[in-house]
Amino acid sequence: MLYLLVSFFVAAVVTLLVIHSSRSHAHLSADADLSGPQKFHATPVPRIGGMGMFTGLACCVGVAAFAKHPDWKFGALLVVCGLPAFLAGLIEDLTKRVSPAKRLVATAASAALGIWLLGGTITRTDIPGLDLVVATTAGAWIATVFTVAGVANSVNIIDGFNGLSSMCVSLMLLVFAYVAYQVGDMSLALWALAGVGAALGFFVWNFPGGLIFLGDGGAYFLGFYLAEIGILLIARNPEVSPLFPLMVCIYPVFETLFSMYRRKVIRAVPTGLPDGIHLHSLIYRRLMRWAIGARDARAMTRRNSMTAPYLWMLCVSSLVPALVFWDSTPMIVACMALFGLTYVALYRRIVRFKTPKWLVVNR
Repeated sequence: MLYLLVSFFVAAVVTLLVIHSSRSHAHLSADADLSGPQKFHATPVPRIGGMGMFTGLACCVGVAAFAKHPDWKFGALLVVCGLPAFLAGLIEDLTKRVSPAKRLVATAASAALGIWLLGGTITRTDIPGLDLVVATTAGAWIATVFTVAGVANSVNIIDGFNGLSSMCVSLMLLVFAYVAYQVGDMSLALWALAGVGAALGFFVWNFPGGLIFLGDGGAYFLGFYLAEIGILLIARNPEVSPLFPLMVCIYPVFETLFSMYRRKVIRAVPTGLPDGIHLHSLIYRRLMRWAIGARDARAMTRRNSMTAPYLWMLCVSSLVPALVFWDSTPMIVACMALFGLTYVALYRRIVRFKTPKWLVVNR
């Protein structure tokens, strides 16, 4: 708990300093594009919230080292492994010149460092055929890098509204911490909780006021951190189902896969082309009807912040069964299938203007 509080306090303070100094670095850090298909804010906002989270975790490592905690080196390596993903995203936030491909390579580099320094490798999946692939060294490396990069990208994709990705990742890390504690992996539980503290230190300034955004640096780093904790959990604890981390992360992962399918198959456009019809975008546009047409900052910020709780509940709907069935692959597979059906059904109802009335906020 101490390290959760340390990372929270440092992340919150650093984030506040970034906000208060925003005028001096707005020409670099502000998200001034208010017209894009995925832009839902009214005024330019600094998008370097990842700095606070990274600093919070780095200081947490420093405190652990000073206290001579036996797990401080593990935490230090975890933060170091996330550095390529964080820096690539942060440079993009400041320059807008780092291509998605380069950011993907940086995230893959973080995953490779995790394999080399931490032993975070996927060697079992409980999926026929795929287990034969990950039984080989090359197959395990490829599967691990692909998974980490995919989860990091999926967290970046859902980072569209105040409090959405930071709260979802906090909840996911809490679930990882709980299961790590259950199986006696106290080191992993400690650093999962430290990640929760760092994410919440950013969250208090992002939700509901939207005073700062996570940015690519924060989103990619959070996504890497989440994926790495999940992979290490199953790599170090054979009693945990290898599909448990996927169940925990199913909301952003399914959102990403569904978006790729929607763009490539249904709309016949490039999968990397931004659009405004993600589930969270539809909820903003079609369920927050009381503020439709409003352009003043206060109304837009309130409408933005009222969107995230819908997705928090969707996220929780996957975390509860994950907590219950963390050691049962068959039950996890069934729950993932149910989540997918629920997601698609909800999306279809919203896109066809058949949303249940109790979900719509008219005023």
